[in-house]
Amino acid sequence: QVQLVESGGGLVQAGGSLRLSCAASGRINVMGWYRQAPGKQREFVARITSGGSTKYADSVKGRFTISRDNAKNAVYLQMNSLKPEDTAVYYCSAGRVVLADYWGQGTQVTVSS
Repeated sequence: QVQLVESGGGLVQAGGSLRLSCAASGRINVMGWYRQAPGKQREFVARITSGGSTKYADSVKGRFTISRDNAKNAVYLQMNSLKPEDTAVYYCSAGRVVLADYWGQGTQVTVSS
């Protein structure tokens, strides 16, 4: 069982930036992020494979950057040009082939107007 621990959430004004971090208890092939806003379904944000292949949701493309440090079993999400609609609980996720085998506890990101 892989455990994921997130950090970096907080309150930021529109146009600002935050960097989320997620540390895994072991090596895992695919790591990434989902988010869930109040009253909405959990949605995919971004993912990265151990080989560095990335994928982003259209809503964050060009603003968010996902990266990982395989030596530290960590994944990061640099969030720039934040918008109020980015407000959500952000969940780190990981899996052997796809995401969603393992989940972090979530970290709150709030973007004020």
